[in-house]
Amino acid sequence: MNKTAYIFAGQGSQFPGMGKELYDSSSEIKELYAQAEDILGFKISEIMHGGSAEDLKKTSVTQPAVFVHAYAQVVQSGDAFNPAAVAGHSLGEFTALTATGVLSFSDGIKLVKTRADAMQKACDDQPGTMAAILGLEDGIVEEVCKEIKGTVVAANYNCPGQLVISGSVSAIEEAAERLKEKGARRALILPVGGAFHSPLMASARETLEAAINDTDFHTPICAVYQNIDAQPHTDHTVIKQNLIDQLTGSVRWTQTIQNMIAEGIVDYKEVGGNGKVLSGMVRKIDRSVTISPIN
Repeated sequence: MNKTAYIFAGQGSQFPGMGKELYDSSSEIKELYAQAEDILGFKISEIMHGGSAEDLKKTSVTQPAVFVHAYAQVVQSGDAFNPAAVAGHSLGEFTALTATGVLSFSDGIKLVKTRADAMQKACDDQPGTMAAILGLEDGIVEEVCKEIKGTVVAANYNCPGQLVISGSVSAIEEAAERLKEKGARRALILPVGGAFHSPLMASARETLEAAINDTDFHTPICAVYQNIDAQPHTDHTVIKQNLIDQLTGSVRWTQTIQNMIAEGIVDYKEVGGNGKVLSGMVRKIDRSVTISPIN
């Protein structure tokens, strides 16, 4: 029985030149980019293939770039793409849903554009930040977040000993100091423009919710493990609501992979980005599984 899961990278996995070889080698992939560029209103291929790391950093560019690159890898795979289950890290959930037929490619890129633009605006209107906390148990990090006045929440449960917190700049700085006192190996403020997966994304969530509710969702070809609850879903109405909740909720990646492993899924293919970000996390969650890039 097929026990291979495909997992889709999110923001932070981008790199200059991403997808260029694939683009140059396939007219089908070129058409895919052209379709995306019609919707986006700018030449994302030029930024992805010729731009700098700085050019790729802006949320409104990064998210569609990572989405298009990952989806192109699925298209290139053809019939070899036959997942037992899928999951995507944050933005990667949109690619996972598109790859499994829940969303059409054009609807997927439209939602990613809406999400990226809305998140960029939320960042500009209400600056926030995030910090990676290394070497502490999740429970300790959660407790410290609760004690601090101001907005600070556990945002990304990436792997045991790595939890990213998100919130207002002052609250994150205070939390980082307290967590170091509690024994964190590192409390690293991340170079991001906003407090993703926190209540500070509420305005972006409203915009995205309206767009999601206006989009047709279909039944996936396999179970989709979603960030918000780390559970497998095939009901497209549930998937839709979970996707709305994801923007202000936590990414439960550790729990997602643990739940997949409990279902007997021990082989993983990483899709998108540099093919290494999720692999590193998965190996820290359970070293007994196998994981490799899709291509």
